[in-house]
Amino acid sequence: MPPFGAWRPSLPPWWGGFGRAPAARRIPWLSSLAILVFQQVGTGFAAHNQRADTVAPGVAARVLLTLGPLLLLLRHRYPRTAVFGTSAVTLGYLAAGYPYGPVLVSLVVAGFAALVAGYRYATWGALGVLWCGHLLASHTFYRWLPPQGDGPGPWGTDLFMAVWMVALCTAGELARVRRAERERREREAEAAARRRADEERLRIARELHDVLAHSISVINVQAGVGLALLDSDPAQARTALTTIKSASKEALGEVRQVLATLRTSGEGEAPRAPAPGLDRLGELTEQAASAGLRVTTRTEGTPVPLPPGADLAAFRVVQEALTNIVRHSGSRTARIGVGYGADVLELLVDDEGPATGAGPTGGGNGLVGMRERAAAFGGTVEAGQRPDGGFRVRATIPLRSGENRAPLQ
Repeated sequence: MPPFGAWRPSLPPWWGGFGRAPAARRIPWLSSLAILVFQQVGTGFAAHNQRADTVAPGVAARVLLTLGPLLLLLRHRYPRTAVFGTSAVTLGYLAAGYPYGPVLVSLVVAGFAALVAGYRYATWGALGVLWCGHLLASHTFYRWLPPQGDGPGPWGTDLFMAVWMVALCTAGELARVRRAERERREREAEAAARRRADEERLRIARELHDVLAHSISVINVQAGVGLALLDSDPAQARTALTTIKSASKEALGEVRQVLATLRTSGEGEAPRAPAPGLDRLGELTEQAASAGLRVTTRTEGTPVPLPPGADLAAFRVVQEALTNIVRHSGSRTARIGVGYGADVLELLVDDEGPATGAGPTGGGNGLVGMRERAAAFGGTVEAGQRPDGGFRVRATIPLRSGENRAPLQ
C-alpha cells in the first residue's frame, strides 16, 4: 500500500477543475455552471425591464435557460453539436416571447468555441438558422406566437443580432488564426529541435568514426608487426606495442571528449582539451609513420588561423585520407599538400597505389563523412584514381573573409 502522501484518488473525466485528465478531454463544467447561474439570475432582471412586451419566464423558460449551459459541456468534444443545440434552444426561447438578454451567452460561447476549433461553416449555419428563424418569428408568425396581441418586432433588434453575429464570427476567426499560427510555430520549433538533435548525432557519429577508424588502423598494423617480430626481433615488437599503447590512449581521450558532449546541455563545462586542427599535422604524420607509412607534407601560401570548426574539419579530412591509405593502398608513401589561397584552403592527399581493398573504392562511410564535413562550411571533397594509378583526395574549404588575419605562429 502506498504511503498516505503518495496516494491520489482517481478522479472521473468530468472532474474538469481538479482532475489530471488531458485538457482536450476535460469537460468545462465550471465555466458552464457560471454561465448557467448568470443566465438564470440575469434573465430575472431582463424580465423586470421588459415585462410590458414579453412573457414572464416560467418553468419552460428556466428549462431552456438550463439546456444552453448543459450543451456547453460538449463544446470541446462536440463543437458542432453544441453550437447547433444552443442555436435551437435560443430560437425556441425567443420564439416563445421570453425576454431578450443573457440567453444569448450560451450561443456566443458555443459559437466561439466552434470557430476556434475550425468549424466555421457549422457556426455560420447555426447563426444563420437563428437569425432567419428570429426574422420569421418576429415578422411572419408573430400572430400565432406569444404574447397574445403582439405586433411585429422592431427591425432594430434584427439588425443588432446581425451585428453581434458578425462580430462573433470575426472574433472567432481571429482567435482561430492566432491559434493556428501558434501551433505552426510550435511545430516548427519541434522540427528545428529534432533537426538540431539529428545534426548533433551525425556530428558525433563522424567524430567517432574518424577517431576510431584511424586509431584502430594504426593499432591493427602495429599488432601485426608485433606478432610477426615477437620472436625474431623483440625490440621492434616492443616498439610496436609502445605505438599501440600511445594510439589507444590518444583514441580513448578523443572518444571521451566526444562522448562528454552527450552529457552536457550546451552550456556546461568546456572541453578539457582543444579540438585537433592543422597545427597537429605533425602528430598525425608520426602516427602514420608508426603504421609504416612515410608521409611528406608541403605547405603553400601564408598559414592563417581557421575557425575551430573548419580547422577540425580540415584535420579530419587529412586523417581519414591517411587512414584509407593505410587500410586500402599498397603504397607505403603519401604526400600531403596544404594550400592557403586568398579565399579558400586546399588540401591534397596523394598516394602511389595500387588499391588492395576488396570493396569498391569510395563506397565507405569515410569519404561520405569527409564530404559532409567540408559541405558544412561550404567546401567540397573530390576523391578518385589518378591517371598514373595512384589515388588522390582533394578538399577545398572556404576561408572566412577578413583583412586582419594574423599568420599562424
